[in-house]
Amino acid sequence: MAKVTGIGGVFFKAKNDERVLREWYQTNLGIKLESWGGCGLEWADDHAEDKGVTAFQIAAPATTWFSPSESSFMINYRIDNMDDMVKQLRDAGVAIFKGPESHENGKFLWLIDPDGNKVELWEPKLWDSKNKDA
Repeated sequence: MAKVTGIGGVFFKAKNDERVLREWYQTNLGIKLESWGGCGLEWADDHAEDKGVTAFQIAAPATTWFSPSESSFMINYRIDNMDDMVKQLRDAGVAIFKGPESHENGKFLWLIDPDGNKVELWEPKLWDSKNKDA
């Protein structure tokens, strides 16, 4: 049987001005966008121990996981350095909604983008009970 092998792209529609939203992602999260409005995120640029894994999960209709966003999705972006990202966001005046928090599989931080979407940032670590309090 044929099967999905990964995420080929993430596409979403801006609620207001797509230029403002693109600039926010480029300036605050370091996503270098091309003239066509998007980019290719290369696993080769990710130096985490897991060599690049993308999670896929379907949440229950009543979940509050994405709150306060009213969107039916949340994108998790892998990042290379949580401490540097926190400093970068604070220096740019970007409000951190929650975190950073350490979990068994890495560090997490949540933001709300200019369109009200909840964004999850993840500095991955191999799943290991020793990482729980890292």
